[in-house]
Amino acid sequence: MLSREIHNSRFITRGNPHGRSGADTVFEYAVAEADLITGTYSGGDIRSGQIVGKITGADAIELRFQCITTTGELLSGLSQGRVSRDPAGLLCLDFEWAWLSSNQGGGTSSYVELPAITITSAAQQTNAADR
Repeated sequence: MLSREIHNSRFITRGNPHGRSGADTVFEYAVAEADLITGTYSGGDIRSGQIVGKITGADAIELRFQCITTTGELLSGLSQGRVSRDPAGLLCLDFEWAWLSSNQGGGTSSYVELPAITITSAAQQTNAADR
């Protein structure tokens, strides 16, 4: 189910030639009530951003986003996206988007999931070495 796949996932920008997010921007998503998507993003040119949206199909999502940039510019937009997996099994998001704020136009963008990092404590490492 798409809601479980997106919930608590983190993404980085893979490509966004006409947008403001870049390789240093990290997106964090959560899903509630089976189809309600919320999220935050920051990094690179983005000081702080928020996302709200919904799951609209088996592999489709619709989002609204807003942010403040590191230069103080307020931006907002909308997007329609598809969710898929790459050959390594990581989630990918591909969007067509448009600005709602003073910037005109829009474009396409793509994002790839950040793999979960497993942190092992020193005690766990010692216990494993003793076995």
